[in-house]
Amino acid sequence: MNRQRFSTITGCYAKLRIAVVGDFCLDRYLEIDPARQETSLETGRAVHNVINVRAQAGGAGTILNNLVALGIGEIFPVGFCGDDGEGYELQCALSRQKGVNMRFFFKTPLRRTFTYCKPLLMHQGRPPEELERLDSKNWSPTPDSVLSPVVKALEELSTQVQAIVLLEQVDLPETGVLCRLVRHAAGQLAARHAHLPILADSRQGLRHFPPMIYKMNAREFGRLMGTTETPAPNIVVQMLGEFARKLRYPVFVTLAEHGLAGALPDGSIEYIPALPVRGPIDIVGAGDAVSANLVSALAAGASLREALEIANAAASVVIHKLGTTGTATPTEIAECLGI
Repeated sequence: MNRQRFSTITGCYAKLRIAVVGDFCLDRYLEIDPARQETSLETGRAVHNVINVRAQAGGAGTILNNLVALGIGEIFPVGFCGDDGEGYELQCALSRQKGVNMRFFFKTPLRRTFTYCKPLLMHQGRPPEELERLDSKNWSPTPDSVLSPVVKALEELSTQVQAIVLLEQVDLPETGVLCRLVRHAAGQLAARHAHLPILADSRQGLRHFPPMIYKMNAREFGRLMGTTETPAPNIVVQMLGEFARKLRYPVFVTLAEHGLAGALPDGSIEYIPALPVRGPIDIVGAGDAVSANLVSALAAGASLREALEIANAAASVVIHKLGTTGTATPTEIAECLGI
């Protein structure tokens, strides 16, 4: 891809409206100064003194953060948070982002806010060291009364946006946003609006999703194909075209250090090798950066290969940002592509 073509694609971003539907969670970072460690007089155990607390939107919020970094004109988070302090922090983290429209993000007392609390030991001259996380999740099925507004939002937004991204972050089925009711509604929209890119990604795998654009990693693809083994990259590439033909939608598979592959419903396949690693890396958030860049590029008229090239470069930018779940701007992506 040359500079002119990249500029043409990314130049469309400011005119795009994209919805992100799914499990928005709060990433709360507790920065600990190891030089200030004390011992509790009461318990005799170590006391980690927190010198800074920062919070950002995670899960589906990581996709949203990447869309913001790309300069997407208007972004609609669709989901919910709890009526709690973490929910307040999450709403603040989302609403302060440029171009974010909070009209379809709901607060409910029936759910607690999905939170990843990440203690970080801060070291001079080297990356932060993440300690054991403290997570807050929901362990019961999401009530239909909480899901109904999400379904209505999907229906309304389907005629207003140029793309929709679905992300299921929860590990326990039916406890998040993308429950059966919402997945069914999204599948109906995908069937009715063939021109509208609707991309789905799930930590649980996509077997329980209706046909639409699928994005997954190699292990998830292997499970979808009926094997417990993670297929080698060349096997994924060989099988991808036929899978996309049967699904009748594009399919994308991330291949970790081997790159990224995609296929169209006509069976055509493209593979992009990963870019070289430049020092220490942190892979957290790379997959979400891929999702955000794929859907943005496709909505802007990019070809399959162009979308893969942009998303692959964005992932390379993100993995080199340590101690945070990073994003990639068009300028950073262009530099990574060498254009």
